[in-house]
Amino acid sequence: MDDVAETIEIQVDGRTIQARVGQPLPEALEAAGIYLPHLCYHPSLGPVQTCDTCFVEVDGNLVRGCGVAVKPGLDVRLDTRKAHDARHEGINRVASNHDLYCSVCDNNNGNCEVHNTVRDMHVPGQVYEYRGKPYEKDYSNPFYIYDPDQCILCGRCVEACQNLQVNETLSIDWSRERPRVIWDDDVAIEDSSCVSCGHCVTVCPCNALMEKTMLGHAGPMTALSPQVQGKYQQLGRSAIDLVKAAEHTTGFGPIFAVSEVDAAMRETELKRTKTVCTYCGVGCSFEMWTRGRELLKVQPQPEGPANGISTCIKGKFGWGHINSEKRLTKPLIRENGAFREAEWAEAYALIARRFSEIKAEHGPDSLAFIASSKCTNEEGYLMQKFARAVIGTNNIDNCSRYCQAPATESLWRTVGFGADTGSIADLEASELLLIVGSNTAESHPVIATRMKRAAKLHGQKHIVADLRRHEMAERADLFVQPAPGSDLVWLNAVAKYIVDNGHADMDFITDHVEYFEEYKTSLERYTFDYAVQHTGLSHDELQRIADMVIEAKTMCGVWAMGVTQHSMGADTATALCNLLVLTGNVERFATGGYPMRGHNNVQGASDFGCMPDRFPGYQFVSDDDTRAEYEKLWGVTLSTNKGLDNHEMVDVIHEGGLKSLYVAGEDMAIVDANAKHVQAAFEKLDFFVVQDMFFSRTCEYADVVLPASPSLEKDGTFTNTERRIQRIYEVFPPLGDSKPDWLIHTELAQAMGADWHYEHPSQIMAEVTKVCDLMAGVTYSRLEGFKSQQWPVREDGTGHERLYNDGTFHFKDGNARFHPVQWNEPTDQLDAEYDLHLNNGRLLEHFHEGNLTDETPGIVFKLVGNFVEVGADLAAERGLKRGSVVRLISRRGAIRASVEITDRVVGKQLYMPMHGKKNIEAINVLTSSVTDKDTDTPAYKELAVKMELLSYEGTPPVKENNQRNQPRHPTSGVQVSEKWQRNDYERPPKLRPTGSGL
Repeated sequence: MDDVAETIEIQVDGRTIQARVGQPLPEALEAAGIYLPHLCYHPSLGPVQTCDTCFVEVDGNLVRGCGVAVKPGLDVRLDTRKAHDARHEGINRVASNHDLYCSVCDNNNGNCEVHNTVRDMHVPGQVYEYRGKPYEKDYSNPFYIYDPDQCILCGRCVEACQNLQVNETLSIDWSRERPRVIWDDDVAIEDSSCVSCGHCVTVCPCNALMEKTMLGHAGPMTALSPQVQGKYQQLGRSAIDLVKAAEHTTGFGPIFAVSEVDAAMRETELKRTKTVCTYCGVGCSFEMWTRGRELLKVQPQPEGPANGISTCIKGKFGWGHINSEKRLTKPLIRENGAFREAEWAEAYALIARRFSEIKAEHGPDSLAFIASSKCTNEEGYLMQKFARAVIGTNNIDNCSRYCQAPATESLWRTVGFGADTGSIADLEASELLLIVGSNTAESHPVIATRMKRAAKLHGQKHIVADLRRHEMAERADLFVQPAPGSDLVWLNAVAKYIVDNGHADMDFITDHVEYFEEYKTSLERYTFDYAVQHTGLSHDELQRIADMVIEAKTMCGVWAMGVTQHSMGADTATALCNLLVLTGNVERFATGGYPMRGHNNVQGASDFGCMPDRFPGYQFVSDDDTRAEYEKLWGVTLSTNKGLDNHEMVDVIHEGGLKSLYVAGEDMAIVDANAKHVQAAFEKLDFFVVQDMFFSRTCEYADVVLPASPSLEKDGTFTNTERRIQRIYEVFPPLGDSKPDWLIHTELAQAMGADWHYEHPSQIMAEVTKVCDLMAGVTYSRLEGFKSQQWPVREDGTGHERLYNDGTFHFKDGNARFHPVQWNEPTDQLDAEYDLHLNNGRLLEHFHEGNLTDETPGIVFKLVGNFVEVGADLAAERGLKRGSVVRLISRRGAIRASVEITDRVVGKQLYMPMHGKKNIEAINVLTSSVTDKDTDTPAYKELAVKMELLSYEGTPPVKENNQRNQPRHPTSGVQVSEKWQRNDYERPPKLRPTGSGL
């Protein structure tokens, strides 16, 4: 919104400059090339007003510049004696709280704001003697340290934790003689509610908070840093003391000159490369700091379009898989029941021969392909092109079938495009979020930070409907727990109440929506009484939901796998979309439907054609004109046969109709439902190719395994949950003989006789834009650095933050549609034997089965293995305690799990994370082959089990000090007024009182 703020003229030291109304003064001055020192101010945090280095005079009054916003008539003076003296008194106090040993400090990389401010203010030397603080360094967290001696008490970390991440762990205890940052009520970091999101480390202006991966590695002399634990620590301290003794004579100048040379030397080795996170669908972007193959740190930037400076534990710290010793680096070929290493030429030749033989004997539709939602858009495009143009089949799918296909279907039905109707900014600005079946804080944590921030700072309301009391439920204005699989009922009941009581947006419906009468008729049975009977919700809860929806001027619907992974997944998602249409919440800013995309590129995999019935841009393969365009572009004749989705592929393998499968970057043997049924299918294949980074469970069944490269070893683009296309850049060269997926696809196609000559992913994107209208204006130059585009992208490069701003929807007549849906009982019902419902989902620390996150030791330290959550009452009834080992048995299989007793689940509800790669621990050994009737998405969430006690004694699976077990400590932020009220604080330019603890 700042981009459209009014531009005005203001006066600065008698000079006229242009600035925007409401713009923070530090940003306005920086844009005009005027230097104003500041340490606590950060553009992503706003004015904190703790460091006292930015004093200016406004209308004759001495004020902190970071707290000044641009307004008409503003006259600012930096050049007065009083302002100058105040700023220098502030920086002198800062220097007394920070031990400037820059050349051995890992943070001396040109961006240490304490160093730079002292230098740029020409501070001659130490005015107030540096005094260490009486606190030990905290090394307890596996990812970062806190060094109180280096902390300047700027409070940025507190502001970031309290009001940006909104985990509400950090504060400054201003009441101490020597204040310090504390975690919760002053416990070690690892014993606190800290979720290791890294916000605090990112915003720290010095080395008080540092990534452990940086320590001793950033510069030529940093092994001597006092922060590095080991034999050189004391030697480093002695060297620093020697230099500090000379500093009294020389001042800062010569010492800083050496550190500037040191920083310049580091730049020759330290590389900073922009990339996009490879985990969930938020699409966080950041810089990777590396030396050789060492990953030193992940540094998000304010210009990151989806996340700004935010990260989660996985995006900030979860990169151990990149250099893991378990990485595949050579092709593997199965011979006589065992795998041997091979060269690429041999592997390609074998695959080409076997694919050609199977195609010749059984036809092209006897082969099938699964693309990866972790791969780039360009790689997805080549995978589907290989299937269609080289083999001649439409048997191509991706893992959106496991999670997002029902959400896509619901949006196709009601508004036309199968994607988020707006942006993350809409979610932040909405008055009300209706969150159904989405554990957002753990599954999409950076989007959750925006939701929590909007609620805490701007009064946004949240309704959360879920089986489990997770963080978003705990924070909600209204949390309801409907019976499993009953969301469609209460959504329709709320819709009926709105219609019956005259609260539907009839102006919008009359002008822009079809099939209202049919929809109204379909709601007849969904009274509140009917909903109470079938959902377990009370009349009061239903009334409160309806009232909140009616009262909100803007509302967004947010949902995830708790909605989609049911036998009625598409219909339940449609019921939510119908409600949004009914209330006119689909075309305006701060409204719309937002299914949370699971993988980093699950949106892009479908966008770029990895679907059995659609080309890139969701153009139907059955459309003759569209198919003719692709035939002309690719120079082949394309199949008109309906392709198989990934669920159908398994059944057809069992039936004998599918002979060969090529799976890229998908551990299908363990992530598909009814896993043993899937594994049995793999054993029946004549020829099976798997392309992956690691030797996964799926690889065990392969005939050829191709070693692929992760995102940090390639160029390309990803598309996040809000349709935002972003570039990734190669951070490291491919490890060993592994190759980027796009190159593997290209070389394999060449081995099959195809005339493919891609030398860079940009050429692939250029080809896509020739036939895909949604991507018409996408180019790598327009995506340079942190720039992004949201589809649909016009030829001139302009994108769409919101899809339906003008009230025109993606149907031929331009109108939205109501799509009536009816409820049926979920499958796999409980009975006397299978008497418990087992829900499942994600963990904050780990991603899915753990193929990536298990390779980061710090993440494994935080949370080792899998477990099942059991409510206290059920645990008492069954004789369980934390750490007891149980067998969970469904109608299809059995697994073992350790018990975690919690209040997050109640009654006969259990919860189990999707973490685990072995059959003995994997949830999908239990799940069924039942799918959503419209999309074939497995009904993962419809699961009845019985539980047997195997061992009463055992190790609790979640450590007692895990952040889930610690209460948060919310504050309004850094609470700087407590500092100002101290007896030993004097406002600059007054000198610091003698003996002050500040």
